[in-house]
Amino acid sequence: MKTVGFIGLGVMGFPMAGHISKAFPTQVYNRTLSKAEDWAELYSGSIALSPKEMGTSCEEIFLCVGNDDDVKEVIAGDEGLLSSLKSGSIIVDHTTTSATLSREMSNICIDKGVNYLDAPVSGGQAGAENAALTIMAGGDKDSYEKVCETMGHYSKFSKLMGSSGSGQLTKMVNQICIAGLLQGLAEGINFSLKSQLDISDVIEVISKGAAQSWQMENRWETMSLDQYDHGFAVDHMRKDLKIALEEAQKQGASLEITKLIDGYYKDIQDMGGNRWDTSSLMKRLQNND
Repeated sequence: MKTVGFIGLGVMGFPMAGHISKAFPTQVYNRTLSKAEDWAELYSGSIALSPKEMGTSCEEIFLCVGNDDDVKEVIAGDEGLLSSLKSGSIIVDHTTTSATLSREMSNICIDKGVNYLDAPVSGGQAGAENAALTIMAGGDKDSYEKVCETMGHYSKFSKLMGSSGSGQLTKMVNQICIAGLLQGLAEGINFSLKSQLDISDVIEVISKGAAQSWQMENRWETMSLDQYDHGFAVDHMRKDLKIALEEAQKQGASLEITKLIDGYYKDIQDMGGNRWDTSSLMKRLQNND
């Protein structure tokens, strides 16, 4: 049976690697060793002390790290995967990065006989914990089909969107849509409260019609209770929106609402809400009233 490697044990990677370990022998690496040790106490698997070490024993390796620079270091650094991976191995990168980085990593990997898939995810921490993530991938079709079985242990849906970078471009669309949706939801709930409507009754009605969304179903109550210590952090959303705005500038695409809401998230950071859930757009409205 193949041994699967997983690099990056944050709030997403920790449970994702855990799901894999229930089906395949699994090896994990995390820059902070104590997190890998915590993981190994909960799940069955081994710990690598570097990406290079992991590359000697795994031919299918998944990443979920912080940003473009982290991905470069893990893959192409002095102790990176490419210093040891065998030809024919596959790297699946679940990190949300720029499409440019994905294409660069793909080209570097191909030169070493390694296949690289950019495969950002949607569904947040809850999706990772419940094995219900959505995966949007870019890259080689044969490589994608080979890793589908493994990804199926922590996702509910995945799709190959096209060539390298296509997964990241699709994730940008995802974040653009979420940003606008959350601002609209925040304004709607705030309006309901100001109008002295029973917010639970309002949501019960409008969630049965065209306004329904995952964010409405899962965030309306915590928003109305001023609770934001959960979910996808504002800092992460700003990183993602920065990537989308920079790509839009290259493509000549207008992102007027996204740019505006990115500024609103900066306001929330200035309020000390860096780690608040993205639905904290509601708190900004209340503070400004």
